[in-house]
Amino acid sequence: MLKVIPGAIVAAVAMFIIGFIAYGLLGSIPVGDVGDSEAAAIQSVLAANMDNEAARTVLVPSGSGEVQQRMYLDGPIAMIHYNPSGFAIGAGSTMLAGFIHMLISALIIGAALFTLSGHVRDFGARISIVALFGIAAAFYMNLGNPVWWHHDWIYHGFVFFIDALSFIVAGAIIARWFLPRHIDSDDRFGEEQER
Repeated sequence: MLKVIPGAIVAAVAMFIIGFIAYGLLGSIPVGDVGDSEAAAIQSVLAANMDNEAARTVLVPSGSGEVQQRMYLDGPIAMIHYNPSGFAIGAGSTMLAGFIHMLISALIIGAALFTLSGHVRDFGARISIVALFGIAAAFYMNLGNPVWWHHDWIYHGFVFFIDALSFIVAGAIIARWFLPRHIDSDDRFGEEQER
């Protein structure tokens, strides 16, 4: 299992690079923006109407009660991920926290692959398992929002693709270079006969 730890570190670096390319260089593809004056107006409305004590997610209108149910039905609606405290885009502390998040994810992938390594010895089979679970996890985590909350498909489709790709690349790195090599008793018998 100790061999998986450096594999998880290498996998997390690969995930970080994928994330940098996706969100640092291509991040404007799935996310729209508004002009300066519109952003200032929306920001001031948020500051005036939201609780400024804690980060939280708010549905506006909430859909609870007769008045807000009608407002929800008529639209527009928004799910606001609200943070009263600003932070620098690309801050070092955020990058470090993000890398730790990726490292923990890679360690979990590595632990799962290590558990399977005695039973699934073929790299192709291992990567198939990683790919299917990665796609399933990314599908469930990201594409439920457009289905259940009617969020836009472009953003969540983009995040689905990047999450699935990151999971598959991380798993492939660990599966290829950082799992123990198991030798069946039949393989040992064959090797002895060859000698």
